[in-house]
Amino acid sequence: MQSHASVVVVGAGQAGLSISSLLKLREIDHVVLERHRVAHAWRSARWDSFCLVTPNWQCRLPGYQYAGDDPHGFMVKDDIVRYIEDFAASFAPPLYEGVDVTKVALRADGRGFEVATSAGNVSADQVVVAVGGYHVATLPRMSERIPAGVVQLHSSAYKNPESLPEGDVLVVGTGQSGAQIAEDLHLAGRRVHLCVGSAPRTARRYRGKDVVEWLDQLGYYDLSVDDHPLKEGVRAKANHYVTGRDGGRDIDLRKFALEGMRLYGRLKDVSGTMLAFGNDLKANLDRADEVSESIKTTIDRFIEQQGIDAPVEARYVPVWEPQGEIADLDMESAGITSVIWCMGFHADFRWIDVPVFDGKGYPWHRRGVTNVEGLYFLGLPWLYTWGSGRFSGVARDAAHIAEKIEARHESPSRDGTHALNALAIGS
Repeated sequence: MQSHASVVVVGAGQAGLSISSLLKLREIDHVVLERHRVAHAWRSARWDSFCLVTPNWQCRLPGYQYAGDDPHGFMVKDDIVRYIEDFAASFAPPLYEGVDVTKVALRADGRGFEVATSAGNVSADQVVVAVGGYHVATLPRMSERIPAGVVQLHSSAYKNPESLPEGDVLVVGTGQSGAQIAEDLHLAGRRVHLCVGSAPRTARRYRGKDVVEWLDQLGYYDLSVDDHPLKEGVRAKANHYVTGRDGGRDIDLRKFALEGMRLYGRLKDVSGTMLAFGNDLKANLDRADEVSESIKTTIDRFIEQQGIDAPVEARYVPVWEPQGEIADLDMESAGITSVIWCMGFHADFRWIDVPVFDGKGYPWHRRGVTNVEGLYFLGLPWLYTWGSGRFSGVARDAAHIAEKIEARHESPSRDGTHALNALAIGS
């Protein structure tokens, strides 16, 4: 591997490959360093039946939009990996796989960055961190109190129902992963005990179209984090649960309950074999439905304002209501032999020794451009829009950063130093 590059890109997922394709188009010397293989997270940290929850037509990597025969379908895991691999093959990035980046720091002379890797050090004028924001699996400390004989997995390690021991399964969390894994187990005939959190849900289709298509027409996916009502707070919000499985459908936890799934409130504590739940199951189910129906109301208003001829559709009516709240459960008596923690991830950027982080370890940036010249982030959730960490929006962010890189590549700072910008950067 070369000892210097104008730009070092860390990560070879959709974000890293997107910026690489644009840098290559601009003939800017760079390398892409990947700890594992291209599309590693899609390949290795997803369950067997995993599929996209957004339609294939939203896959819009730079110059490489989805071109298959099912634009309104949802790619399964192997097809997602193939899509990313084919994108990489289409422009042959200067890629080094199996190279672990262990540190990024400013050079002592102030001229660029020093990037320490498992294959040696490489200096760079500019660095793009394109490793997303999901690095460390989140496990609550109460997991330490689960009896030793019970198998515990984080959602990223779950593969299929057959890989779990016989018996009931406790799934903790109802974000996208928790709801879909619970569905996967339920469809396989496993009895699931699901701890329902506060994540919202959305309908898959409404008034003749996928809800994603309506939201696209509404301009929601062009809404920047600066213009969002929640501002930066939107980055901490859970994604709406829905599925693209079998052509796409709603995930209705109430329907699962009718079919035998056991629903509880939020998991509060573990003591021996006893589980304690919050008194919030009904509130969480109701709130998820309210969010779904509010999206429909927004779509109704848009249809009316635009004079669109769309079929009228009846609103959702709850098919099941909890008969009281269950406060506790004995895992042993219930026959629970496995626990799957679907609590998400948290970012870990400790390997970046550059002063660009806030008190929570999140990088200060404006659309991926930090307050240290030449250092950029790409692929973070809501880096700029809803699609920033997804196939739908990462190309737009990559183009913005590529322009910044090109401008600095052609006109470097006169003294070569990384003076902090005077601007207050916080989004």
